[in-house]
Amino acid sequence: MKKRRMEFVFVIIMITLVYLVFFTDVSFLSKVISLIFYVGMILITVFSLMLENRTAQNTLLWIYILVFLPVLGYIIYVYSGQLFLKGHLFKSKRIKDREVFATLSRNTDKINFSKLNYHQHHFTHYLDRATFTPTNTKTKTKILRNGEETFREIKSALKGAKDFIHMEYYIFRDDRLGNEIIDILIDKVQEGIEVRMMYDAMGSITLSSGTIKRMKEAGIRVHPFLPLKSGLYNQKFNFRNHRKIVVIDGKTGFVGGLNIGVEYLGEDEEIGFWCDTHVLLEGEAVQTLHAVFLLDWRYVSGEMLVMDERYMNPIPADGDGLVHVVATGPETERMSDHYCAMISCATQSIWIASPYFVPNQAIRTALRIAAKKGIQIRIMVPDTNDGFLTQYATRSYLPELLRAGAEIYAYQKGFLHKKVMIVDGDLATIGTANMDMRSFRLNFEVNLFLIGTESIQDLVAHYEEDLEDCLRIRPVEFYKRGIAEKAKESFARLFSGIL
Repeated sequence: MKKRRMEFVFVIIMITLVYLVFFTDVSFLSKVISLIFYVGMILITVFSLMLENRTAQNTLLWIYILVFLPVLGYIIYVYSGQLFLKGHLFKSKRIKDREVFATLSRNTDKINFSKLNYHQHHFTHYLDRATFTPTNTKTKTKILRNGEETFREIKSALKGAKDFIHMEYYIFRDDRLGNEIIDILIDKVQEGIEVRMMYDAMGSITLSSGTIKRMKEAGIRVHPFLPLKSGLYNQKFNFRNHRKIVVIDGKTGFVGGLNIGVEYLGEDEEIGFWCDTHVLLEGEAVQTLHAVFLLDWRYVSGEMLVMDERYMNPIPADGDGLVHVVATGPETERMSDHYCAMISCATQSIWIASPYFVPNQAIRTALRIAAKKGIQIRIMVPDTNDGFLTQYATRSYLPELLRAGAEIYAYQKGFLHKKVMIVDGDLATIGTANMDMRSFRLNFEVNLFLIGTESIQDLVAHYEEDLEDCLRIRPVEFYKRGIAEKAKESFARLFSGIL
């Protein structure tokens, strides 16, 4: 807290000093003293930055920004998410989350590694050592394809709730679909069911105050995650909760790529068809998913429910493989490490689908090496993205992968939004994390890692069917794109760190 206050005070002092120098008639000596103080604060920040031992390129980039963009450069530094690297932001949440997940891991059954093949064994062993959440055996998973199937299952499960409903979304719109969900929640509250709902303040910025008031008056407990009004002071403005979680009675859970809004049903005329994937969970892994929600709920509301047996009583289901829930964010390990670990386990194929494909250096290297080993690499991205920077930043990373032998496919039917990776047809991940820097560094995300489950075959089948709606990007044709296209890609790539 003291560190955050100091940074905030630095911003105010810098603005004041610049104002004194350029916009007032104070004496020349006063202006010189103001400049000396300003330079001193910049030097303190640069020295602190150097002590972090980041890469030389990263350190020099921020030094240039701090020096050549007076005041604005420091504000960008403070509010772009850089300070979490120092361990100051989300420290209390990080400590509590790890304690709870450690307790959950102690209460789970030991994994029988003898039933796993070579790469499944190694990846499961990696997850057990690298994450704070347990691997669950008694869990059933069902893949839900696109919005119609997903929301049909979610609404049916909500209507059948007997004890409590917990929901967490990045985007929750009060459009036709959103109001249908809210009406169901209000009906359940009137039946005596507890309902808690959490939404990201930025992602759900269009959620009206009237709708929020309506939910609260009906008895729904509603909280925003990282309210915008406090974000400028606590320096958490650029961090967002990108998770999509529903837990009902501790028996049923939902997680995946779909938020609440009619566009996810393909009803937005500008976007068109929406290709996405969600998962229905039953069994022990629901407890881990629920813990992710309850820890987020504690963070925003102060209500400590995560150790209450009513909410954290595991209900086993007949499973056919292993399921591992992994929550990542600025307070925990990075999802990029887990993606790299999956890629390194591949012996035959790596299939990726991502709406925002802006991979870091480690993932690009791992994919190039895998391709050179003769492993089939398939990467599916939208033909047209929902933003200029994401569209062209993605395209800037394709040439090196095409040269390595990767197959790149551009989805033509509508907007591809699912976040899926399948390795060798028997390892898979699906969830909320995109393959971009924002998901890796700034967002709170949650993914399922599936090892040997029958549901992986559904993911494989859906991927192959979606390939029929794709146009393969051929290297020769792609290399012939004009200088204007290349310039757009190079420009957009400069913003990769915040996409």
